[in-house]
Amino acid sequence: MSQGGFSKARLALMHRVMAGYVEDGTVAGLVTLLSRRGETVVDTIGCQDLVHRDPLRRDSIFRIASMTKPITAVAAMILVEECKLALDAPLDPYLPELATRRVLKRIDGPIEETEAAARPLTLRDLLTFRMGMGFLMTPESQQYPIQKAVNAALPQGIDPTHPLGPDEWLRRLGSLPLMYQPGTRWQYHVGSDVLGVLIARVAGQPFETFLKERIFEPLGMRDTGFFVPPGKLGRFTSSYAANPSTGSLDLIDDSQGSKWSKAPAFPAGGSGLVSTIDDYCAFGRMMLNMGKLAGERILARPTIELMLTDQITPAQKAVSLFSPGFWDNRGWGLGLSVVTGRGTSGMAPGQFGWSGLFGTHWISDSVEDLVCVLMIQRMNMGPTRIHEDFGTLAYQSLDD
Repeated sequence: MSQGGFSKARLALMHRVMAGYVEDGTVAGLVTLLSRRGETVVDTIGCQDLVHRDPLRRDSIFRIASMTKPITAVAAMILVEECKLALDAPLDPYLPELATRRVLKRIDGPIEETEAAARPLTLRDLLTFRMGMGFLMTPESQQYPIQKAVNAALPQGIDPTHPLGPDEWLRRLGSLPLMYQPGTRWQYHVGSDVLGVLIARVAGQPFETFLKERIFEPLGMRDTGFFVPPGKLGRFTSSYAANPSTGSLDLIDDSQGSKWSKAPAFPAGGSGLVSTIDDYCAFGRMMLNMGKLAGERILARPTIELMLTDQITPAQKAVSLFSPGFWDNRGWGLGLSVVTGRGTSGMAPGQFGWSGLFGTHWISDSVEDLVCVLMIQRMNMGPTRIHEDFGTLAYQSLDD
């Protein structure tokens, strides 16, 4: 048995199953990482892109999309520990664009029919996605007046080339009423983008600079940022989406002419970062170590414990939509998902983490002292079981 308690034979099974996803064309390539008790096992399969077919490397760079959110949350909690922000204090002094909010009387009603917000927005609202503004998850909601107004005012999707800077983006957001009263229900995504603007204003420096100085450099995350500089484009992956008619992979963003090859006007706290598997493992290990890695303390233990505490009430989960069955064994802490019950064989209390739109996936497990990271670049995973299989295979590889 290895230092980390991994079985060589069971790791071989993991390789075979994950390689099957490359062989059948589900993904162009993938990198897996398991880190436990001082041992790290990395497996690279497939290629960075389907044109040049450069082999994937351990240091290949991936768009991590919503795996940006936990990093943004950590940045916010650094400012809480410095007493520059407080979780439950009004954010009006820092975000005047979102002060004195109006709220829709009903979600499908005219945007002119509003009422006053019951209270100001707080940092906890942003971290827990209960600010009253976020994704509407049903097909019919795309026809609601508020959704059409959001679509008209704000850039849609993950596009780092949109021209809005943080102040203009927030001004446009502030021109819209909230969908729901603050603190009443979980709505995905928008809170993290607001956090990025807030952090920059409170810290007095660009959001990307704060992340670099306070998180990336201390943790040795050398390849993590909001764009890929010219000297690193040879390690950048192309991104794909499955063609709904043929099932084949259609190119979304080419690695060499990528939208991520230049610094964005808006460094998005909800979705903007690129990273490598070892960089994200360092972040996941820091979280698992209760805020510390290799002598560098990013956050205190009580702060991490708070971040990993489910903040969403049963009543709020009942009305907060996401993927089917999401809330059955999960909750949401401050900026990341926490597992609250046993689901699949690779899902148990003590786990926390998150995934990204391009298929990247992260699990840290405080019970097993385990960090698991999967890097792929395929949007809209659809019916594939790659995440579930990755979790199952990671845990079946343990031999102690």
